[in-house]
This record gives sequence, structure tokens and C-alpha cells, in this order.
Amino acid sequence: MTETKVSLQTFGDVQEFVNILITFGFDIDLVSGRYIVDAKSIMGIYSLDLTKPIILKAHTEDAEELFAAIDKYIVK
Repeated sequence: MTETKVSLQTFGDVQEFVNILITFGFDIDLVSGRYIVDAKSIMGIYSLDLTKPIILKAHTEDAEELFAAIDKYIVK
């Protein structure tokens, strides 16, 4: 499993983010506090507090391509 922090500010961000993630064949979760949701679910993402960065957990050992695709959402 690999993880990073992401920030999603607008509805357009969430929609584009999900459209990118659904192209990957492994599970991806978002964690905010005690809540864990499927990162490929727009409704799941909107159940989280989007005012602060969220932890993305990719269930793969090789997330380099994923991180390159979502680079603009990664909190550096």
C-alpha cells in the first residue's frame, strides 16, 4: 500500500479526480479522520471534510503512474 495527501477544492476537482482514478485497476481509498471511503466514488468523497487535505491510500506497491496522473491534487 502506498499513500499521499491530496486536496480537492471544487466540484470540478472532485469530478476530474474520480475520472482519473477509475482508469486504475486497483483499489484506492480516501481517509479523513475515522472515515474511509472509496476514492472512485463522488458521493463518498463528498461525505468527507474537504476543507483540509485527505490521505489517499492506493492498494498497490507501484503507484508512480497514479501519482503522476493526480500530481496537481497532491499536497506537497
